Amino acid sequence: MNDLLVSIIVPMYNASATIKDTIESVLAQTYKNWEMIILDDCSLDSSATIVEAYCKKDLRIKYVLSEINQGVCASRNKALKLASGELIAFLDSDDTWAADKLEKQCQFMRNNDIAFSYTACDVIDEKGVPTGQIRNVPKEIDYKGLLKGNCIPCLTVMIDRKKVNFDGMPSVHHEDYAAWLSVLKTGIKAYGMNEVLAHYRVCNSSLSGNKFKAMKWTWDIYRKQENLGIIKSSYYFCNYVIKALLKRV
Repeated sequence: MNDLLVSIIVPMYNASATIKDTIESVLAQTYKNWEMIILDDCSLDSSATIVEAYCKKDLRIKYVLSEINQGVCASRNKALKLASGELIAFLDSDDTWAADKLEKQCQFMRNNDIAFSYTACDVIDEKGVPTGQIRNVPKEIDYKGLLKGNCIPCLTVMIDRKKVNFDGMPSVHHEDYAAWLSVLKTGIKAYGMNEVLAHYRVCNSSLSGNKFKAMKWTWDIYRKQENLGIIKSSYYFCNYVIKALLKRV
């Protein structure tokens, strides 16, 4: 697996303040067999200029401009269609990776014959400074376990497309959560490395009101995406709320 190509899916919109750090973290990877597909969702700032300069320096970086603005989910799915790698990884245009992220994760998947993996991550602020918050992950998770709350950070995921039938994310809120549920529903388990190999950026503009939106979106996934009955939905939703509260204790 050390020789397999990793396609890194990067949706981008008005990321001029952060995309350089994102790209530099990929260029610093000790694992060298990768391609970085950056799908620009019609940015209005200087993001394109920054990315195009990197493309000229390294052919592994590929810039694609969307014809119309369609949002992060559609951007990821468009980039996926252009991906050539057997392994797929996700990285948003304001997040970064540790230099050995790909190497360690590829080795982890090869040694344990894993189709779907993820790692822990920490939280950085708008300026890229660590906040001290770490998002730990379980060693493994199945479909029923994931229904109790999304413990799989999107920026840490790696999927083996030879073992997983994965062609994109559904056009819903919490599209990554819905996508992971869809994969695990087939009987596949996801396996985690509880080691911080990625850095998730949180902006000060993230208000507590978004938590209520997240709750509604999670409920909608149970009822509309997974078609769970009211009793099962209520059971998993209670578990989700309890986990969310415990994170803040």
